[in-house]
Amino acid sequence: MKTYDFDQYSPSWWAVRRGVPSASMFDKIITPVKGEPSKSAMDYAHQLIADQYDLDYGAVEDHVSAAMKNGTLIEPEARRFYAFERGCDVQQVGFCTTDDGRFGCSPDGLVGDDGGVEVKSPTPKTQVAYLLDGVLPTDYKPQVHGSLVITGRQWWDFMSYVPGFPPLLVRVEPDDYTEKVRKALDNFWPLYQAMLDEVRRREGFPEPVAANDDDDIIF
Repeated sequence: MKTYDFDQYSPSWWAVRRGVPSASMFDKIITPVKGEPSKSAMDYAHQLIADQYDLDYGAVEDHVSAAMKNGTLIEPEARRFYAFERGCDVQQVGFCTTDDGRFGCSPDGLVGDDGGVEVKSPTPKTQVAYLLDGVLPTDYKPQVHGSLVITGRQWWDFMSYVPGFPPLLVRVEPDDYTEKVRKALDNFWPLYQAMLDEVRRREGFPEPVAANDDDDIIF
C-alpha cells in the first residue's frame, strides 16, 4: 500500500486520484448485492479516461456533492467519537493506493497496523433504517470491501453518525465478497487500459494530465 498525505479535496488530493479507480466508485464495477460485474463499468471507464484530459478536474462544483460537503463538516466530530468509542488513535491520510498504483481509496482513517474506518453521515431517516438493519449498508459494500483489498488491512469499521442519534458501528472483515471485489477489479483493469490505449491512438488527443508525483508519497 502507498499512502499520500494530502488533505482530502485539496488540489493535490484531486491530482493524485486523477484517473485512478477509487473505492467510493466501486459500485460502478461490482454490484453491491450479488457481487456481479456492474453494467456501469464501461461508463465508469469513460469517466476515468475523461478525467485524465479534463483541465477542470477537481475544480468544478459537481465533483463535490451535498452529501460529501455534509460529511466533511461532521467527519471530525464523528472521528473523535469513533476514537473514544474504540479506544484507539486514528491516523488521517489523504489517499491510499495498491502497491502498483492501479486502484485507490480515501479512508476516513487508518487504525493501527490492521484496520481502517469509513464514516458516513446520512439523513436522520436513513440513520434509523441503518440502525434497524444493524449491518453494513448494502450500498457501501463495494467501498468498504474495496478498501480492504487496496490496503491489505485485516478489518474495516463502518460507522454511520448523525448528531443526536445512536451511531451504527460495524466491523467488516474479509470474506467471499472481498474476493469478488478483488476479481472484479482484476477484470476491470484490462478493459480500462484497452479503452485508454485506444483513446491515445486517436488524433487530436494531447498527453493526459500527469496524475501522481512519487516525491509526495509518505509510506
